Amino acid sequence: MAYWVKILYERKQYVINIDRVNAFCYEPNGRVTFWLPDSAIPIVINPQSNIEDYQKILDYIESVTALQLENAYWVKILYERNEYVINLNCINSFCHEPNGRITFWLPDGTIPIIINPVSNPDSYQKVMDYVYKATGYSL
Repeated sequence: MAYWVKILYERKQYVINIDRVNAFCYEPNGRVTFWLPDSAIPIVINPQSNIEDYQKILDYIESVTALQLENAYWVKILYERNEYVINLNCINSFCHEPNGRITFWLPDGTIPIIINPVSNPDSYQKVMDYVYKATGYSL
């Protein structure tokens, strides 16, 4: 079932099926970024300038990460000082390098996430567990 929200961003109104958004990024300054479904266009919501829409997004993120949804595997991953909340079921490929790093690309975006087992062991293990659970393959 679709979960539609209306958001004002850069003086334009967007009506978005937020259930189709598969990655969110929290920045240290409080901003939340997500990418429009089927597009690489980022939407950046700032709590200082748009508290109502900001709260809509936070409420949605909280609800999906608290539930175990049938077609979702939401995880929080720390990467480059930001916290990403990603539905790993929407990632279509993972690259494991000889040095142990794992790379994957956010859905509907062009941003690669590169996780190192030494510097980010918790997020690394989450991705490893997901890949094994979803595919039966070990990286």
